[in-house]
Amino acid sequence: MSINNDKDFKVALAGLLLAHQRKMAVSFTRRVMDLCYDARIKGVLLAAERADITEPELLLAEHAAHQVRVRSFGECSHDTSWSLQAGHFVATAAKFCVSVPAAGENIAWNAAMQARLARTCQEAADGDGIINAESTAQYELLESFLSAEGKTL
Repeated sequence: MSINNDKDFKVALAGLLLAHQRKMAVSFTRRVMDLCYDARIKGVLLAAERADITEPELLLAEHAAHQVRVRSFGECSHDTSWSLQAGHFVATAAKFCVSVPAAGENIAWNAAMQARLARTCQEAADGDGIINAESTAQYELLESFLSAEGKTL
């Protein structure tokens, strides 16, 4: 099995149970965690990883991620900083990790897209040009997960 485009990536994510979507969302967000400087996001991801987390706990964690997201949005729009913008997208990805999705919504896909935006901002801040290696890394993470679960596309 090989995932090498967003169409296959999205289809594979859509086939996951919510618990597995949450696990993948956390994996995608952890890859860009170094771009966020608010310790609350680490706590949000730890909460998202708990198999026994309750809906009220999810809502509290989502609220914490939302607070970071709102604060970071104000900071990055005020200073027009690519680095701060990257942190904003990490916080948004973390928020998806603990969200209770609406019907048809895929939290892993949403977190993956936010993680890509975070990495793109970091690449812009570094001035090295946009490489877009985050997509490939996400494909590999999902392939590894599906292989470990004995699933195929």
